[in-house]
Formats: sequence, C-alpha cells, structure tokens
Amino acid sequence: MVIFSRKLGIDLGTANTLVFLPIKGVVLNEPSVVAVSEQDNKILAIGFEAKDMIGKTPESIITYCPMKDGVIADYRVTEAMLRYFINKALGRFNLFKPDVMISVPAGVTSTERRAVVEAAIRAGAKNAYVVKEPILAAIGAGIPINEAKGHMVVDIGGGTTDVAVISLGGIVASTSVKCAGNKIDQAIADYIKKTFNLAIGDRTAEEVKIKIGAAVPLEEQLYVTIKGRDFIQGLPRSAQVSTNEIVHAIDGELKQIIKAIKDVLQKTPPELASDIMDHGITMTGGSSQLRNFSDLVYRKTGVRATIAEDPLFCVVKGTGIALDHLDVYKKAVLSKK
Repeated sequence: MVIFSRKLGIDLGTANTLVFLPIKGVVLNEPSVVAVSEQDNKILAIGFEAKDMIGKTPESIITYCPMKDGVIADYRVTEAMLRYFINKALGRFNLFKPDVMISVPAGVTSTERRAVVEAAIRAGAKNAYVVKEPILAAIGAGIPINEAKGHMVVDIGGGTTDVAVISLGGIVASTSVKCAGNKIDQAIADYIKKTFNLAIGDRTAEEVKIKIGAAVPLEEQLYVTIKGRDFIQGLPRSAQVSTNEIVHAIDGELKQIIKAIKDVLQKTPPELASDIMDHGITMTGGSSQLRNFSDLVYRKTGVRATIAEDPLFCVVKGTGIALDHLDVYKKAVLSKK
C-alpha cells in the first residue's frame, strides 16, 4: 500500500511563484499576478494569463500583484492564487491535502508569517511550514548550512533583497531591504521618462534590464530600441538606449543593495567574517543575474561573490530539500500550523 503524503515547496515571490514537487523538481514557475473583474470581484486569470493582460486591460479588469515586497498585501487574492498553484501542481483529482513549505523574507514579522500560514491552510494545505528565504536559498545553492562555518547569502528577488550570514542552521546576522528587481525596473522606466520623454510600461523596463542592463559600465556596450508613448506629443515613438545609460539609471538601487550587504558584514562576528572571506558571498534570486553584479559586489566589499547555479530556482529547490529532510533542518523551520 502506498502512503500518500504529498509535499509541496512554494517560493511565494513578489514577481514569480515557483512550485517544487519532490522527485519531479520545479513543476511551476508563473508570475505572481492576478486579474480581477471590478464589477463582481471575480478572479479572471492567474499567472501567465494575468501577466499578459498587464497594461492592456479595459477599466473593468484590474491586474495586480497580491504580494508586495515579499509579503501578502491582499489576503483574499493571495489565497486564491495559492489554491490555483497548489491544484495546478498536484492535478485536479488529488484527494490528499499536501504538506506545504513556503518561503518568507528574512525581515518578516510574526503577523505577516501567520498570514502566509493561514492563506496556505485555507488554500488547501494540511500543514504549512514557513522558512526564511536566505536559509532556503542557501540550502538550494548546496551550502551546508548546519556546519559551524559562516556562509553569506544574498537573495535578490523581485520585491526584496535578503542578506544573511548563516551558521549552524540558523541566521546569525541578516537584513531585508525592499529594493530588488521591481525597483530596478522602476528606475529604468523613470530614467527613460526623464531622458527621452518616453512613457514605457513595467514589462518593457524589465526587458531592457534583461537585454542590456549591467551593474558596472561595459567597454563594449549593448544597445536596444525601446518603443513607448511620447509625453509631449502623446504619440508612439522609439528611442535607442545603451548599457551604460542603464548602469547610470539603476545606480541608486544597486547602492541600496550593496549597503545592505555591507551592513550585514559589519554585524557579523569576526570568526564568521573570516569564513566569509574564504568562501565568498553566494548570490541567488532572479535579479542576481544582472550582468557583472558579482563584480560590483567584489569591488564594493572586497569579498568574492559568485552567482549560484540556477539562481532563480535556489529558494524553491531549498523548500523541496528541507521538506524531504525536516529532521535535519528543524531549527530553520519557523512555525507550522
């Protein structure tokens, strides 16, 4: 007889939600976006379908992200989104409620944590465990977090950047700043508005970041043509942007992230600081893939930085590993219900 104990790991991010099933791996990677009709408050689309609607909906339909800065901003919609993702990952005919592990930012309050647990239970989970993102990112990046050595993880997502020094399975020093991928996109859109008098949407800003963005100026620049609406004439127009202009545009946001890393390094006990000098800093999260980001971290802190393998999947892989080995990582698990 097979004992059905379904387990699910969820990286509930501001920009994307990823779902991990043990054995199968990452089964879902969809935008954390929901489209709601204003008249009857009905949810029309979730994930990719909803993201395709951003900036293109009539007034009666609103698309928005129920997660803000890594925490739940809209409880009802988050619950519906979680239910959709859990059902999609397990299939329609799943009769058993799964054990779910969800990632939360390092700076999460107990109220915010409870909101996540409750939303998961109401969305159909049997038990919900909550673990801080840097710990899961470290597990997913293959860092042995239970040993008596200091490891530094910088997880740069869509809404938050989490920086933590981990030793003996727990967080020794950490900080969480609400500056990550989304703020970088916003800075690009603001720069293009100021410099070219062009209005572009969030999606275009994100494309510019991915295609030509970098953390330090490049000798051989990349160029991209952007299309948007001219502020003065109100008509569509295009303009060409270079990498170094983007580097200049996002400088303030990158400084905030670097400051968070420096703050944590300053709070780190000397013994662990020397470990970090030896091992370097591990960078995870989708936004850590910005060109030459690790170079910038090295220049500003003097500590080597490396991007983890599959940085976007580190946290969600960590949920899967931690679920399989709950006994090993029990110190890291915050609360279950």
